[in-house]
Amino acid sequence: MSELIQTVSPIFFQPHLDMGQLFNQLEHISMRGAEYVDLFFQKNESEVWRLEDGQVTEGGHDLNAGVAIHATQRASTGFAYSETIDWPSIQNISRFALGALNQPSKIKRSSQQYSKPPKRCYPTVTQGHLYPAYEKIELLRSIDQHVRSLSDSVDQVLIKLSVEDESMLLLNNLNQCCADQRPMIRMDVTAILSDRGQREQGHIALSGRYTWLTFIEQLDPKKIALEVIRLAKHGFKARPAPAGVMPVVLGPGWPGILLHEAVGHGLEGDFNRQGSSAFSNKLGQHVASKVCTVIDDGTLPHARGSLVFDDEGVPGQRNILIENGVLKGYLFDRLNAELMGMSPTGNGRRASYADPPLPRMTNTFLNPGAWTSQEILNDVDYGVYCVNFSGGQVDITSGKFVFSANEAYLIEGGKIKCPIQPLTLIGDGPSVLKKVSMVGSDWALDPGLGVCGKEGQSVPVGVGQPTIKIDEMVVGGSQVSAKS
Repeated sequence: MSELIQTVSPIFFQPHLDMGQLFNQLEHISMRGAEYVDLFFQKNESEVWRLEDGQVTEGGHDLNAGVAIHATQRASTGFAYSETIDWPSIQNISRFALGALNQPSKIKRSSQQYSKPPKRCYPTVTQGHLYPAYEKIELLRSIDQHVRSLSDSVDQVLIKLSVEDESMLLLNNLNQCCADQRPMIRMDVTAILSDRGQREQGHIALSGRYTWLTFIEQLDPKKIALEVIRLAKHGFKARPAPAGVMPVVLGPGWPGILLHEAVGHGLEGDFNRQGSSAFSNKLGQHVASKVCTVIDDGTLPHARGSLVFDDEGVPGQRNILIENGVLKGYLFDRLNAELMGMSPTGNGRRASYADPPLPRMTNTFLNPGAWTSQEILNDVDYGVYCVNFSGGQVDITSGKFVFSANEAYLIEGGKIKCPIQPLTLIGDGPSVLKKVSMVGSDWALDPGLGVCGKEGQSVPVGVGQPTIKIDEMVVGGSQVSAKS
């Protein structure tokens, strides 16, 4: 990682600003009262292209950089940032951060070393902005043409491409310095179809931490077009969804968003330190059925939520949260870990240098089990099979949720029958986990849809799971089920 520090440092360190000077400033702030303090430098170069019906409607390039100081003393936090990276600005934000702390602390922190080198799970840079704009536009137009070639009912095709190159550098009073370059590419494709006055849409997103060339090499415009048309046509074929309490089967991949929202947030350290989570004070207790093992892993190759280091310099880790139904741990940033007598887990994340770190998920998923998807379906006499979700509402501390499925099917006699909509799932995460009776072997991560919001900060995340069976849930539909 020392080579990466040498690569990234010149991006931020202008004349009259050097590493020794910054470490001296951190030591000064520690002597004035901060138990932990870091300087976080970030530069983000991004590019966006938007195509509507074959025409470019947006093409933009943005460059954003700044530095922040984050200081803590027990539960007190001082945070300030500057869009200007120079010595006077760093001195100025240091004064603001110290103003939020109490009397000087006598606690002395020692240097922190990690036994294993951090795992590099993505390339250092996309360099997508170095490739000609016409290549990107032609790629988007080829997808547009493939979509239109598959159906005469296409009204609109909307495509958006985003390319980001982020560089970060962090120094703290634990004598630690780390640097990273984090790529992110995302493509969204939406097709709107119209048939006899009815309009339906299909949407897919493909995203991850890839180089530009690796990303486009794996793209298949025809396959993308087929999928987005298939999703749009689902609505034309759908019958009214049943309503009542019944078994629910969730498909692999993106349906893991339910686990993320209804369970994952409740396992974040701040909610548990404050005692506001449904999982507070339950370490070592059964909080799910024995077939459930929940993991947060920031080291998955190319995944949206993966991090070599989190935004406090802690290496990305694989954290077992629930193992065979037993609660094993929470997700921590440095502050909440210290206050709860735990170790940080590599989950201190910031949306940008202008935001303080919070305990956040990375890639959160349910581990695969022993059943095939067909064995799970065979076990359902009458229920619903949900493959994709379009949105919902969640109380992230209690886990109570209402999720809307935009692709779902009726199950009768162990077989998938007709498409159904509209359909909502109603429940709470802790209760649902206890009703999971079968977990499939067909594990998958979502294709790149996940964006997680918390306290006004949005960060990229991954979600995933195999096919699972929930013995009973409240299903909201427009037709009362004869089996309910």
